[in-house]
Amino acid sequence: MDSKQRQQLKKYVDLVLGRWQLIVGCLLLGVGTGLVFYLTIPKSFQSTSVLSYEQQQINPTKMDPEQGRNRLQEAVATLQEMVTSRNSLEKVITQFDLYPEQRKKLPIEDVIEIMRRNISIVPATKGDVFSVSFQGPSPDKVMKVTNALAALFIEENLKYREERATETSKYTQDELDMAKKVLDAKEQVMRDYKLKYYNEMPEQRAGNLERLNSLNEQSQKLQESIHNLERTKIMAQEQINMMQRLAATRSSLEQAMSAGTGPAAGAPVSDADRLEQLRRYYDTLLIKYTDKHPEVRRTKQLIEQLQARVDTGQESGRPPAGAGGAGSAQLADSMEMGRLQIQIGEYDASLRQMRTQLAALPAEIGKYQAWIEATPVREAEWSALTRDYNELRRHYDELVARNLQAQSSETLERKQKGSKFKIVDPARLPDKPFKPNFLKIFLAAVALGLGLGLGVTLALDFVDTSFKDPLELEEYLGVPVACAVAYIENSDEIGRKRKRFLFSVVLLSFAALALVTAILVLWLKGRIII
Repeated sequence: MDSKQRQQLKKYVDLVLGRWQLIVGCLLLGVGTGLVFYLTIPKSFQSTSVLSYEQQQINPTKMDPEQGRNRLQEAVATLQEMVTSRNSLEKVITQFDLYPEQRKKLPIEDVIEIMRRNISIVPATKGDVFSVSFQGPSPDKVMKVTNALAALFIEENLKYREERATETSKYTQDELDMAKKVLDAKEQVMRDYKLKYYNEMPEQRAGNLERLNSLNEQSQKLQESIHNLERTKIMAQEQINMMQRLAATRSSLEQAMSAGTGPAAGAPVSDADRLEQLRRYYDTLLIKYTDKHPEVRRTKQLIEQLQARVDTGQESGRPPAGAGGAGSAQLADSMEMGRLQIQIGEYDASLRQMRTQLAALPAEIGKYQAWIEATPVREAEWSALTRDYNELRRHYDELVARNLQAQSSETLERKQKGSKFKIVDPARLPDKPFKPNFLKIFLAAVALGLGLGLGVTLALDFVDTSFKDPLELEEYLGVPVACAVAYIENSDEIGRKRKRFLFSVVLLSFAALALVTAILVLWLKGRIII
C-alpha cells in the first residue's frame, strides 16, 4: 500500500471518528424505527401438518390411477386444486369464522384469494411425503384450519379416487355392452352362414374328399361284388343243371338196365361200373370247371367212396347193393339241388340290395362333388365375412379384462384399500409467530442505521469544500506546501468541545439504554418473540 492509499484510508477513518455521534445516532434511530415497525406489524402464526402418500398394497390392475413414484406430484397438484377451490375454502372460512373484517369490506372471491396466499403445500424432495401449512393471526385457528385442510386432502382424495374408479368402471361397462352387441350381431351372421353352408366350408373339405373317395371305393366294391355274385349265381345254376342232367342220365341208365338193353342185362350194376361212369363224368367236369368247383369236388368225393367200396367188395367177394346206392344218390342230389336253389334265392336278394345301394351312390357322390367344388367360393365369402371379426373379438376381450380390472379398482376404492393420504404429523399450536421475525428486522434496522449514518457522513464530507490535508492543497494549487500549522484551540473552545462530547455521550447512552430497556421489557411481556 503506497502513501497515497494510506492517506486516503486515514482520511475516511478520521471522517468516521469525527462524525461518530452522527453515525451512532443514525444507528439508534434505525434500531428504534425497526422496533416500532416490528411492533406495528400484525403477528402472523403458521402451523404445518405433514401427510404421507401410501400406495395401495393390493394392485390387481394396471389401471390404478397412481402407478409409480412420479404420480405423487400429479395427485398432490390435482388435490390441491380441489382443496383450494372456492367451495372448499368458503366452507372452511365459514366454519372457523376467518377474516371477519375482510369479509365485511371485500367480496368473498377476494377473501378466498387472500386465504389461498396464506396456504402453502410443499412436496418433500424425498419420499412420498408433503406438508400443508396455513398462516394467520390466531394460533388456535391456524392449528385448526391446518388440520381441517389436511383432512380435506384425505377426504377429497378418497372421493376423487372413488368417483374416478366408478366413472372408469361405468365407461368400460358401457363400452363392453356396445362391443358385445356388435360382436353378437357379427357372430349371429357368421353362425347363420355356417349353418347354411356347413358342408361347403373350407374346414369340411378334407372330410368331404375323404368321404367322396370312400363312396367311389364303395361303388367300385359294390360293382365287383355284384359281378362276383352274378358269376357265383351262374355257377350254382350250372351246377343245378348239371345235377339235373346227371340225374336224367342215371335214370335212363337204370331204365335201360331194367329193360335188358344195357350190358349184362338183367344183372345188377356193379360198383366198378358205377366207378367207371363217375370217372368219365369227373373228366367231363374238369373240361368245363376247375377242381375247386362244388360239383367237381362232390364227384371226386363219390369216386373216393366208391373206390373204397370196390376195394372192399373184391376182397370179400360180396356184391354191392346197387339199388340202395342209387336211391341214396338220388336223395343226396335232390337235397343238394334244394340247397343250391335256396342259395340262388339268397344271391338274388343280395343282388337286389347291392344294386339298390349302387343306384343311390351316384347322387351321394354328386352331392359331395358339389360341396367340394363350392368350397373355394365359400372360403372367399367366409374370409370377407370374418375379415373384421378377429379385431372385434380382440377388442371385446380387452374390454372384458379392463372391465374386470375397473370393477376390482372400484371395489378397492369403496373399501378404502387403494392409495391414500395419511396424516403423519398433525398441526400443533404454534409457539411463536411465523412473521415478523424480530432478528431479521433487528439486523435490517442495524444495517439501515449504519448505512444511513455512513451515507450522511460521506454526503456532508462531499459538500464540505474546505481543505483538510496538505496534499489536497498541493493537488489543487499545483505548488508544494512548505509547512502546515495545526489549529490551536483556546481554553474556551476546548471547554465547549468537551461539553458537547459529554452531552453527546450522555444523550446517546441514554437513548441506547432506553432502547435496550424497551426491547427487554417488550420481550418479557411477550410482545417481542425471538
